[in-house]
Amino acid sequence: MGYLVSLLVLSALIFFHELGHYMAARLMGVYVEVFSIGFGKKLFSFKKFNTEWSVSAIPLGGYVKMKGQDDSDPTKKSYDDDSYNVKTPLQKIFILLAGPFANFVLAYVLYFMIALGSPMAIAPIVGNVVKDSPAFVAGLESNDTILSINGVAVQTWKEMATLISESHGVLNLEVDRKGYMEKIQLTPMLKDAKNMFGEDVKRKMIGISAAGKTFQQNLGLVGSFKYATEQTIFASTLIFTGVKKLIFGEVPASELGGVISIVKLTSDATDAGWMSVLFFAALISVNLGVLNLLPIPALDGGHIMFNLYEMIFRREASEAVMVNLTIAGWAILFGLMGLGLYNDITRLIG
Repeated sequence: MGYLVSLLVLSALIFFHELGHYMAARLMGVYVEVFSIGFGKKLFSFKKFNTEWSVSAIPLGGYVKMKGQDDSDPTKKSYDDDSYNVKTPLQKIFILLAGPFANFVLAYVLYFMIALGSPMAIAPIVGNVVKDSPAFVAGLESNDTILSINGVAVQTWKEMATLISESHGVLNLEVDRKGYMEKIQLTPMLKDAKNMFGEDVKRKMIGISAAGKTFQQNLGLVGSFKYATEQTIFASTLIFTGVKKLIFGEVPASELGGVISIVKLTSDATDAGWMSVLFFAALISVNLGVLNLLPIPALDGGHIMFNLYEMIFRREASEAVMVNLTIAGWAILFGLMGLGLYNDITRLIG
């Protein structure tokens, strides 16, 4: 069941990405010949809105084939009025950006749905207190609930941790201890820690761990919009940072995952419940949006790069340059897919 859900989630995310391109192309007056989910042999297809809609055997992507635009052969062009090639660079960029934009919008909608479903969060309740830490010296105790830090109300453990890590100087804590209000003053210490990318960092800490108690957040309508915005921005920033660190070698290439990892994680999320599936789907949707903006010629970002060149220099890149860069782009993509698949298999064997 989990693997079927994985396939449906991936297909839905690809569909929305390509739907963004499709709608923008139609809006710009471009004839869309084919809208395909998957590659390879067609499993079935039908004609609607003057476009052939198809589902193909290899569900690892999809494409919208516009008149005059062919990634497999950039020399195939058409200069009819309804062709992609006759549109201005700005119109082309609008069409190209629409796919990734659709993924970001979908992620926002999914995060909003999660927020309306009252997502779980870890309560700011103290578990263990490290001996001789700032919290220990100041008198914090297990099962204390931290209500505010420097006058800022705290609802979740994450909010509390963020306030501590971004603080300057002395912290004034308001604490609920067995129904009584306690006021505690302490100064965080810089300690060695690991960030989410496994890198060594210095972080301000006070020497406590969470009690692990969770609660449902009733965010309301306004809070749900805020939650969706924050999560979409956080996921986008996280993926941009991860890609940058991979490119500059700050994160080892062995951390790169492929389609097997995506299917496995989606399947695991299915076992954890529908909210986990929505959360993971939103993260993958942002991932698709970000990765498609990379300036690799076979991706949307690469085509945007060609159109920016045309806008700046008032001429298209030469045919030979476009062909060579497109071949190089496909080589990079297949190389990354192969590396991700190799890492997935290695993890499975390990």
